[in-house]
Amino acid sequence: MKNLKSIAIALVAVFTTLSATAQDKKIDAAKSKINWVGEKVTGQHEGTINIKDGVLTFKGGKLTGGNVTVDMTSIQATDLKAGEGKEKLEGHLKADDFFGTDKYPTSKIVFKSVKLKSAGVYTVTGDLTIKKTTKPITFDLAVGKNTATTTLKVDRTKYDITYGSKSFFDSIGDKAIYDEFTLNVNLVY
Repeated sequence: MKNLKSIAIALVAVFTTLSATAQDKKIDAAKSKINWVGEKVTGQHEGTINIKDGVLTFKGGKLTGGNVTVDMTSIQATDLKAGEGKEKLEGHLKADDFFGTDKYPTSKIVFKSVKLKSAGVYTVTGDLTIKKTTKPITFDLAVGKNTATTTLKVDRTKYDITYGSKSFFDSIGDKAIYDEFTLNVNLVY
């Protein structure tokens, strides 16, 4: 009877340790997607950008960390067709006065703090690196069985992307591009 009790206690200890061990879940880059929207005084443009790789870390079934690397060279405009300025816009977004993808082919976010906000929703604070600049950013991430989604607003001027910003060019008028752009992120793991 004493041996049975010892075995039962040992099993409980093993299962508790296993459930408390951190588990990295690799993000499926092919199934995940990011849609972006950039607005200007006279309208907006939208498109996609691919995820290169990343992981979400769970412990005891709860999100505890993660990181995502984005392939900046994959940025595309989906609201324009070939011959309608699509190539010009994509080239400009990849140029040095925007994301400079030749020199900075990836951007990355590394989770620094993850707090449970409500059932399946976490408030994440992370370090977002675009070009050569890293700044903190906070957002809510909804986590399901094998997906995580969020909508982020990013102020591009914090990352030295000032082209067409009224914050830097007073006389730009109706050619102004708003400082914030929106990312709708759907991660599959």
